[in-house]
Amino acid sequence: MSVSELPQSSGPFRAGDRVQLTGPKGRLNTITLEPGKVFHTHRGVLAHDAIIGLPDASVVTNNVGVEHLALRPLLNDFVMSMPRGAAIIYPKDAAQILALADIFPGATVVEAGVGSGALSLWLLRAIGPQGRLVSFERRDEFADVARGNVATFLGYDPDNWSIAIGDLSEILPATAGAASVDRVVLDMLAPWECLPAVSEALKPGGVLLCYVATVTQLSRVSETVRASGAYTNPQSSETMVRGWHVEGLAVRPDHRMIGHTGFLLTARRLAPDTVLPELKRRPSKSDFSDEDVEAWTPGALGERTVSPKSLRKRVRAAGSGAALSKARGLDAD
Repeated sequence: MSVSELPQSSGPFRAGDRVQLTGPKGRLNTITLEPGKVFHTHRGVLAHDAIIGLPDASVVTNNVGVEHLALRPLLNDFVMSMPRGAAIIYPKDAAQILALADIFPGATVVEAGVGSGALSLWLLRAIGPQGRLVSFERRDEFADVARGNVATFLGYDPDNWSIAIGDLSEILPATAGAASVDRVVLDMLAPWECLPAVSEALKPGGVLLCYVATVTQLSRVSETVRASGAYTNPQSSETMVRGWHVEGLAVRPDHRMIGHTGFLLTARRLAPDTVLPELKRRPSKSDFSDEDVEAWTPGALGERTVSPKSLRKRVRAAGSGAALSKARGLDAD
């Protein structure tokens, strides 16, 4: 199946479709429809056959009369519940990345690292069939999880997406020619290490976006981008989302919110031999030493790891979902 032949995203539910079930207390469960199977809860069972053939956004009743709302999950829903090898980029940050990096249909985009494939799905949707996404990942296991998640959601392996295994700074020059990339999105521990290779690949006017978790990483990458002389002055931000409870006159902020997840830094590639006009800024009241810089290294920052046993389980889960989605696509053909 080609990229342009999108799986059915509306109409009656079919075998192989992923369905999000919402119970009476708002609890969400996502299942893949299989004839003859049943979904078990502590309040009865729901036959998959009772859902197959119903229109999207239907209410279905289980064997003891408990009602569930059945919906096809949105991409936002899918990325929050899919198997994870590495931590995902939350939808609130993914939306800002698409906007701040100006990801457009037909763009050539480089992404590193691929993680669990959450951002890859958003990028593939934004660039469309005519665009090209090249993702870089150092670990084969994470790449396998990402491939499985993307195939599960789309129902096929996109022709315009590839994953390169290895260090971006070493293999990007062999993957993308000079000034051939429109956008670069770096989600990694030390993005400043890749700056020379990225600067070579980006087109003049192209956008570099870095997603980092800590203020020390943000400072380090910002100063490296500025010192390179190859970019506009970097802009930094973070996004926080607070929901609201609204029922009649009971209107108040939710008790819980999605706060800090990461910082977004953007800068645009200057044309060769261009010197950026110097901004008039107040002189800094403090400098940093070599010891300060050492504190910003990946080893000092630390890295969250996933146990091999847990990662193998997530690879199997992602692969199983991909196989079911591809089978659905073949049946539809």
